[in-house]
Amino acid sequence: MRIRVVDAFAARPFTGNPAAVCLFDAGEWPDEAWLQAVATEMNHAETAFARPSERADADWDLRWFTPTNEEVLCGHATLATTHALAADGKVSGKVGFATLSGILVATVEDDGIRLDFPVNRPFEVPVPDGLAASLAVEPLEVYVAGELRDLLVVVRDEATVRAVVPDYDAMAGIIRREKLRGVIVTAQGSEYDFVSRFFAPGSGIPEDPVTGSAHTSLAPYWGERLGRNELVGYQASARGGVVQVSSSGDRVYLKGQAITVLDGELLV
Repeated sequence: MRIRVVDAFAARPFTGNPAAVCLFDAGEWPDEAWLQAVATEMNHAETAFARPSERADADWDLRWFTPTNEEVLCGHATLATTHALAADGKVSGKVGFATLSGILVATVEDDGIRLDFPVNRPFEVPVPDGLAASLAVEPLEVYVAGELRDLLVVVRDEATVRAVVPDYDAMAGIIRREKLRGVIVTAQGSEYDFVSRFFAPGSGIPEDPVTGSAHTSLAPYWGERLGRNELVGYQASARGGVVQVSSSGDRVYLKGQAITVLDGELLV
């Protein structure tokens, strides 16, 4: 079986967020334990599996797995899957994916791929016990991001975001206790409208390089704060990546580029 590694939200190799992509022929999904084993073996933040859909409202079925569990929403692996499908000539223009988060639409454009995702509007909450110590940073504001239940932590400035060195064990404990997916740390940017980092040690991802789904809450938060609908965010991980965002009602639109860095054969 063919398997690829695609750097998503990246204009050049070895930046952005790598995702493994497997495209199946029509038919039943392989055993779920096998899907998880492949994702664990690949050891990327996400491995995407897609098959032609039998649904009238979708073109492909799409699932995402971290090294430890199946996810309900993933931006960069959706972008990577769309890139792989377009490279094979299987899609052009719009493609609809049936996922655990409903029907998601990706559009292949001349300068990148545009994703249409549900918004995860953040609501303010008290600072959880131990959070400041786990980040070694004092939060200015803390929010929970909609159904994804990411903790969105606003800090003083971009330099603070870049300097965060989390205590991952302490953070994982907070994530379990508060029933969260992960922790976003963000501030207004200098070169970009905002910067962020994303940590999910409870899902086997200490730091995710570029997290599309986190921007479904970053987009409405910063759009309201900055008074503009169209923004550009930079996820300031070691690899780094640029995400163009806009929001309208209950939808968020994410746009980025992708590049294939590995194309091989899965032997089992």
